[in-house]
Amino acid sequence: MRPLLLHLDHFGSFRDPVTVDFSDTDYFALVGPTGAGKSTIIDAVCFALYGTVPRWGREGAVAHALAPSVAAGKVAMVFDSDGRRYGVVRAMVRDAKGAVRTKEARLDELDPAAPLEQAFEAVVKPLAEGEGVTPEAQRVTGLEYRFFTQCVVLPQGRFAEFLHAAPRERQDLLVQLLDADVYELIRQRAAREEESARQEASFARDQLAKLSGASEEAERELAERMEALRRLSDAIGADLDLLRAREGDIRRAEQERAAVAERQAVLARLAMPEAVPTLASARRAAAEAVETLAREVATLEADEHEAFEALAALGDRGAPRAELAALDARERLAADAARTRAEAEAAVAGLAGLAAAAETAEQAAGAAEERRERLRDAHAAAHLVHRLAVGEPCPVCHHPVAELPLHRSPADMRTADRALAQAREQAQRARAAHAKAETSASLLARQAEGLESQLAALPAPGDRAELEARLAEIAKADAVAGEARAAVRAARGRLQRARDYAGQVEHQTASAWQALESARDRLLVSGGRLDPVQEESSGDAPPPLVRDDLHRAWEELLAWRDRAAEAARAALAARERQLADARDRLAADRRRLAERLAEHGVVPPRDASPDQLGAAVAGALARAESDLDRLREERRRAADLEQRVAMKEHEAKVAHELALRLRANAFERWLCAEALAVLVATASETLRELSDGQYELALADRTGDIEVIDHAEAGLRRSARTLSGGETFQAALALALALSGAVAKSLDSIFLDEGFGTLDPATLDTVATTLERLAAGQDRMIGLVTHVPALAERVPVRFEVSRDGKGSHVRKSGIAL
Repeated sequence: MRPLLLHLDHFGSFRDPVTVDFSDTDYFALVGPTGAGKSTIIDAVCFALYGTVPRWGREGAVAHALAPSVAAGKVAMVFDSDGRRYGVVRAMVRDAKGAVRTKEARLDELDPAAPLEQAFEAVVKPLAEGEGVTPEAQRVTGLEYRFFTQCVVLPQGRFAEFLHAAPRERQDLLVQLLDADVYELIRQRAAREEESARQEASFARDQLAKLSGASEEAERELAERMEALRRLSDAIGADLDLLRAREGDIRRAEQERAAVAERQAVLARLAMPEAVPTLASARRAAAEAVETLAREVATLEADEHEAFEALAALGDRGAPRAELAALDARERLAADAARTRAEAEAAVAGLAGLAAAAETAEQAAGAAEERRERLRDAHAAAHLVHRLAVGEPCPVCHHPVAELPLHRSPADMRTADRALAQAREQAQRARAAHAKAETSASLLARQAEGLESQLAALPAPGDRAELEARLAEIAKADAVAGEARAAVRAARGRLQRARDYAGQVEHQTASAWQALESARDRLLVSGGRLDPVQEESSGDAPPPLVRDDLHRAWEELLAWRDRAAEAARAALAARERQLADARDRLAADRRRLAERLAEHGVVPPRDASPDQLGAAVAGALARAESDLDRLREERRRAADLEQRVAMKEHEAKVAHELALRLRANAFERWLCAEALAVLVATASETLRELSDGQYELALADRTGDIEVIDHAEAGLRRSARTLSGGETFQAALALALALSGAVAKSLDSIFLDEGFGTLDPATLDTVATTLERLAAGQDRMIGLVTHVPALAERVPVRFEVSRDGKGSHVRKSGIAL
């Protein structure tokens, strides 16, 4: 897995959208002060692929992906793996309760030919969404989450401990780093497999015990029974045909008996309708009633015509009604005109009093105003007297004042103002009343004049008594005509009911004839085949119908019915005897065949038909074949169960032995020793390359400690504890790469998230040289997370990470090589 483009939007400490381009970078460093957000970039790579970050403390946790003040964020990454290009996107959101959850997750295969900045738009095919993204990311990178956190972010510090650890501590560390505890899981699985195999073997033995009857002798007996049933099936065809012939005889006898019984039933159901004897007299009475009522209706219709002609001769009642209405309207108009004229004259008569009242109110208002003016002058004089001085000119007459005048305190001015206001208000009301009365008197006068003009324009009135007498005469003629019409309608109703009754009688007569014809036709259809003597005694056919007398025709047919019924009873007895004989013959043949079938163990149903008997034989044969097949299958199954018992007992024994071997403590020591030997051998090759052939690693024969072979000292073997700081880093890195290669052989990128601040300059130089050689000699991306300037300056590409009040920021820079 090699990252090419990483996009962060409100992820961790990065509050603004940031894009980090790794596409043209093989060896780079993430630099910046502590807490700037360098490790957050590595976290984003891990989160994009697996949806969680190791240093968040719990696998699957996403709460730290967003800052407390951020509501949503996103991480997107373009990466290459195994020659293909992929794009992964994860979006987070904070819900209403403040919890952070993954809103969107998807993984797509991208077109590698598309420009990198447009990579997410060049989707070749979608691979996974939602919870399926993490398993799919593990598949395309070849790395599970736990191995990614061991191989991509190398645990160098732990391997430095590994170099110097005692054998027991090294064994515990190997068990942890190499997941050697899986063998304990294998031991537990082996114990479960042993128990499961023993249970399956026991179950198979129980099933085998249930098949104890599946023997060769039982198979032979079933085969012999099947052959006997097959011969029986081939031989009973003639017997079944005979039974079918017997059943055919019975069916024909039953059909003939049913035909005779049906004829007898038809004869028994034949009966004369109750109304037939009285239908003739009823028809005559109904016809006479219709004729009488028709004459009555004609007479009443003539009376109705005469009454309506007399009513028409009197003329329309609309004209006298209109004249009466006009006379009423004239009288109302005259009354309205007289009343309005009287009201107008009364209004004019009252105007003089209202004018006098208005004049009186005006005079009272003038007097109140004059009193108020005098009082105001008195108040002014009283106010002025205090300013006069004897000998000084008077401000009013300009003459010298001989002596000061004496004025009493005048009345209150407000009382005079209220009196004046009341007088003016009364005068206003009096004027308004007079004006209103004048307007009303004028309006009433005009209304009276208008009504009098309308009255004068009306035509001369008619005679009310004459008009009312004429209307009374018309009303009487109308009542007579109405009574005549009602009488005609009643007579017509009686005539219609008489005609309906006559129709019913005719319908009953027709129905009686139709019933007679239908009964005779049914007798003809149900004639059946009687014996010759019985047919001769009963007559060839029912008698012909005589259309002139319904009652006589019915009586002739009923007489013939009695003769035919006697013949049908004799024929029915003969058919009963024939049917009993046929049934006895069938029962004897069926009994003989049933005894033959019983000899072969075939028990058919009682009174079985030939088809049922054949089916019983075929069923017995099929059951015998099925029993034989089942027995043979049980024998095959018993053989399989015997093999399964042996196989499961063997599997239980093997699982038991494996559990015993894995339970011993020596296995863990042996496994760790073998793993340590492989790791040291692989790391030795890497260390030889990193140190220009000076150092190799080896295991001490007795103690099992890791030793260093120094070729610069003629192959001297010494403890790894004697290495300098830079040499220790080289050895630890070689061991880390050995473990990475064992877990992910196609690893395309590694990140060293390790503090280098405690290294001295010489050791730091060795570390830098080692990393430069590793970057130059391996086709993989190497990234450092460091805040040591001396180390960062030797890295060709740097991503400078800074942080301010708005969050973290990143800037790409480099040095000339």
